[in-house]
Amino acid sequence: MTKAEKTQEIQDLKDKFSTAQYFYLTDSSSLSVEVINKFRRLCFSKGVEFRVAKNTLIKKALEQVGGQYEELFPILNGPTGILFSVEGAVPAKLLKEFRGADKQKPVLKGAYIDSSIFVGDNQLEALASLKSKNELLGEIVSLLQSPTQRVISALQGSSGQKIAGLVKALEERGE
Repeated sequence: MTKAEKTQEIQDLKDKFSTAQYFYLTDSSSLSVEVINKFRRLCFSKGVEFRVAKNTLIKKALEQVGGQYEELFPILNGPTGILFSVEGAVPAKLLKEFRGADKQKPVLKGAYIDSSIFVGDNQLEALASLKSKNELLGEIVSLLQSPTQRVISALQGSSGQKIAGLVKALEERGE
């Protein structure tokens, strides 16, 4: 790689890192080209961008972006693949799916999820169980709706007739 190519690669990575809320770093060493191509196709089908870059270029790009990426620097050794995604758990689920029961590669080196850093392959289960923003919002909305639904159903049921009678009696007393 020429110096100009390296500078361009650093700029490209810097642009990706500065806009990415979620990215994963993986070790895909000892995987054949055929297996890597299968992994790339799976990534593409799930809307995840996969690219391989030199560790020194990744480190320089992260340093130029700024932020709290220092925890990721020690894991930048050996071949490193980067997974960029618009949802936090998708790459983790993708890695689990690709590995299947017997495959141990690609290994998760680390991940950056919404300003939190996770280091090590042992974090894969926790990352795969993360809920998306839309799922969390849906849960909050359903929690907020449930008390209202209980009040409405109570008013519509037999106890609702009692409540309506009490309200009517209180109104008559007030008049």
